[in-house]
Amino acid sequence: MTGRLEIEDNRYLSLSDDALLAQCGVDVFRSHGPGGQKRNKTSSGLRLRHHPTGLVVTAREDRSQHVNKARAVRRLRKAIALHARRSIDLQRYTPSSTLACYVGRDGRISISIRNPEYSGIVQEVLDVFAACGMKVRAAADSIGVTTSHLVQLFQRDPALWKRVNEMRGSAGYKTLR
Repeated sequence: MTGRLEIEDNRYLSLSDDALLAQCGVDVFRSHGPGGQKRNKTSSGLRLRHHPTGLVVTAREDRSQHVNKARAVRRLRKAIALHARRSIDLQRYTPSSTLACYVGRDGRISISIRNPEYSGIVQEVLDVFAACGMKVRAAADSIGVTTSHLVQLFQRDPALWKRVNEMRGSAGYKTLR
């Protein structure tokens, strides 16, 4: 995945897979690795270039181009969630109904990385985090979770953890450990 700029938009995550793919340039290529003759003869690897954002993702793990396309779309959604920010008025902010469904009574956000709603949850959490000036306690209070559980959400996903620390670093704060 390439693309380091902050994208000031978040409408892309609400698009269907087909509509999102329509905004992309699609490159197919022969993938390397195990798979025998089929892999050497078919172009199963896939690269998506999302024109509006400039983000690029690839998928080539499977011998099936169909499986790799689904995987690449999922990766593109996550890349958009990590880089697309919207401004939030913290005075009026309440967690979306989607996010609220995943916040337990114990102050923990419980959602699997494989859940189709994961990218939207990550985007909302990062939007709140950015609106709170990259301060974990303020973001956790705004979302209605504990600070430790918010940090645990960040840590469970290496790409999210890296992005949070990039955001903190660009704001002049120390990275989280």
